[in-house]
Amino acid sequence: MDIRKKQRVVVEALEDIKGHDILVYNTARMPSMFERVVIASGDSTRQVKALADNVQEKLRENGARVYGVEGEANGEWVLVDLGDVVVHIMHPTVRDFYNLEEVWGGKPVNLKRAAPAKKPGTKKPAKKRARGKASRPRRKR
Repeated sequence: MDIRKKQRVVVEALEDIKGHDILVYNTARMPSMFERVVIASGDSTRQVKALADNVQEKLRENGARVYGVEGEANGEWVLVDLGDVVVHIMHPTVRDFYNLEEVWGGKPVNLKRAAPAKKPGTKKPAKKRARGKASRPRRKR
C-alpha cells in the first residue's frame, strides 16, 4: 500500500471514532525504521483502545499489515506499528507529559481533506438576496 494512502486510512480511522489533535510527521529524512509518525488523542482509556482497534481494522480491510500493538492493556498510550507508519494514541495528559511533537519535531504533513460525497438529487440552497437600504419599503410620515 502507498504511504500516502496508508496515512490517509489511519487519519480517517482516527476521525471516525472522534480522535482529536491528529498530527502526521514525515520522518523519512531521520534515521528511523519508519517514514511517518501519527499522533492522536482520545479522551478516555476506552476511546484510546477503540481508536487503536479501528486503525487496525481499517488497515487490514485495505490490505495492510499490522506488525504489532503495544499498551492496549493499560490504554493510556497505545502504539500501533504498521511498518512504515507508527501511530501513537494517547490521553491528552500523557501526550503533554511525553511531548512527542518535540521529539519528532519538524513540520507536520499537510493532509488533503477528501471532498464530501454529493448525494444524488440534492440541490444547493438558493442564495438569499441581501436587503440593503434601497430594497426596504419607505415608512409613511
